[in-house]
Amino acid sequence: MSTPATPPTKRSQQLIQTYRMAKNTDRRIGLYTFGAFVLGALVGFAVIYLLPGDGLLSLILSIVGALLFGLLAAIIIFGRRAQAAAFKQMEGRPGAAASALQMLRRGWKTDPVVGFNKQQDIVHRVVGPPGIVLVGEGNPARLKTLLATERRKHERVLPETPIHEVVCGNGEGEVPLPKLVRHVSKLGRNVKPAEITDILARLRAIDAVRGTVPMPKGPMPTSMKGMRGQQRGR
Repeated sequence: MSTPATPPTKRSQQLIQTYRMAKNTDRRIGLYTFGAFVLGALVGFAVIYLLPGDGLLSLILSIVGALLFGLLAAIIIFGRRAQAAAFKQMEGRPGAAASALQMLRRGWKTDPVVGFNKQQDIVHRVVGPPGIVLVGEGNPARLKTLLATERRKHERVLPETPIHEVVCGNGEGEVPLPKLVRHVSKLGRNVKPAEITDILARLRAIDAVRGTVPMPKGPMPTSMKGMRGQQRGR
């Protein structure tokens, strides 16, 4: 009696979706990933084979080392190029910053579109070690007023919590989308995990009055979802 084929795991499905999505933007992602595997395998084989040891055992260990080094190199290159492709696909779309901010690790809470105006300029909110980070997308001039309004709302509820303002874009004084997550992560550690819980509880008062704000159309690229899951260890 034949055994039914094992269905692909969630991680493998995620990897396939990430590759397909990234290939739409980066046609050479497969070639670079394969090249990285070959180069890593050659380096791994050479390093271990040159170590002193028994001939047959040295050969076996060298082959194992080649596979491990090759896989590591391929994963690193694939991850970087897939991430770059995902950012390229998102750039210019409404809500792109919110999608990127979902890549933040555990300990961060992202709320998309906590503020907006008729011109479709939007503000997202991130709560984490730096405190509260308000991230704006849209026209920089209009965002100044929108961000100032959101800052006042949050200061009324959390007057002692640090509040940072960031504008996502490619202009002067703005943070490009591919650098947004790193920029937010480096804003410092001003609040402790226990304080974050209290901040989130108090923010519910603002959110209850605000109501539900519709997210701009345009789903987060599958590749970005995949990388977020991998970074969080899911």
